[in-house]
This record gives sequence, structure tokens and C-alpha cells, in this order.
Amino acid sequence: MSLELRDVAFTHPGADQAAGKLLDRVDLAVGAGEMVGLRAPSAAGKSTLLRIAALMVPADAGTVLINGRGFAPGAPVPREVRRSVGVVLQSPRAAADPRMRLDALISAPLSFREGWWRPHPRRHAGRLAELAELAQLDPELLHRYPHQVSDGQLQRAMVARALALDPDVLLCDEPTAQLDSENTAAVLGMLANRAAAGAAVLIASHDTAALSGVADRMLDLAGINRAGDRTGRA
Repeated sequence: MSLELRDVAFTHPGADQAAGKLLDRVDLAVGAGEMVGLRAPSAAGKSTLLRIAALMVPADAGTVLINGRGFAPGAPVPREVRRSVGVVLQSPRAAADPRMRLDALISAPLSFREGWWRPHPRRHAGRLAELAELAQLDPELLHRYPHQVSDGQLQRAMVARALALDPDVLLCDEPTAQLDSENTAAVLGMLANRAAAGAAVLIASHDTAALSGVADRMLDLAGINRAGDRTGRA
């Protein structure tokens, strides 16, 4: 269980190659059982970097390695590799389908893995109960829609969704943004538990005080991104 980025570069589409270069020759590695924090100011490229690491956005150059298996920009990614990567996006409101109850949101990856087009929470009642307990979600909340729960409850549900398939690699973009201290501790605890189970966990966050308390080590994007030497944005 590992994640590695080698010589990753990315330029904003349509931008000048020099002025628009956001990432340049970025090298990063997260080993099995390791929880690494990534800090950088807004617009420095950490969200783009995480999406590239998740194989959601192709880099302009470089290689992403998941469990030692390398993928060049634009290369096809097998389903089993995609399913081995869990992603927690910055805004749970934007990431959650407002038409789906929390039980459907959390259990969706389990249903999709079995070839279903729609979530079937009842088919995965046992696993759903485990994930709800892990996320400290009252079972009654599972029957509510996103607009009927708090930001903290919804983010915990989205983290539970990302953990549903026991990912080898877990990538989180500002997972505690706008959460209170109690929910921040709960979310970081869930991520730390996954790392303890052997996953490679990378978290980008502005909340370095909370993150540094649980991360094995912290990285500054400015220190691994050569684009910052020219643009001043990293």
C-alpha cells in the first residue's frame, strides 16, 4: 500500500507555459501505514496535486504509482486500481448528491463494485452499520438527506464513503475545513485509523495545528514544487 509521484508537472489549460505552470517536477511518496500532511496556501496547487494523485486529472508529465504500479498521463486505469484509492473532497456539500440519503451515499461504492447502477443500502446493512459506527453517526441520521444534517455530520458520512472499500491509498483535500474542533478530531481520527490499518494517507489542509498532531510527517508544497521558484504561488 503506497503512493508515489515522480516528476509531476501541470500547467493550467490554455495558459502560458511559464506563467500558467502550477506544478513542476513534484516528487512525493507516502508509504504503507503512513499519514502525511501537505500544507500550502490557497491557489498553490495542492488540490490539483491530490486529483492527479487520485488519477482523476492527468498531469502534463510525470508518473503516479499506486502500490508500485505506474501510470503515465492519460494512461488507462483499471477499475481495481481506482477502487483501491479513496478520495475525500474539500466540500462535502458539493461532493454529495442532494437527492441521496446518507445510507445511499455511504453504501454507493459497495453497490457500484457489484455492478449495480444505484446504491442498495439494505444489501450492505452490515458494512453500513460498521461505517456509521466508525463515523460516529447515529443510525437515525442515515435516513436523512444532506440538507437535513450538519456540515460535520455530512463530512463524516463522506469520509465513511471513502473508506467503504478499505482503500490502499486515501487522499483528502481539506477534510476538516469549516468543522468545529469535535468534528475535526472525529474526522482526523477516522483517517488515522485507516493509516494504522496499513493505508497510505495524504491530507492537504490549512489546519496544520490539528493535522500535525496526528500526521507522521508534514510536507510543504513549496519545498517539493519547483514551479514556486518562478511563479511565487507555491
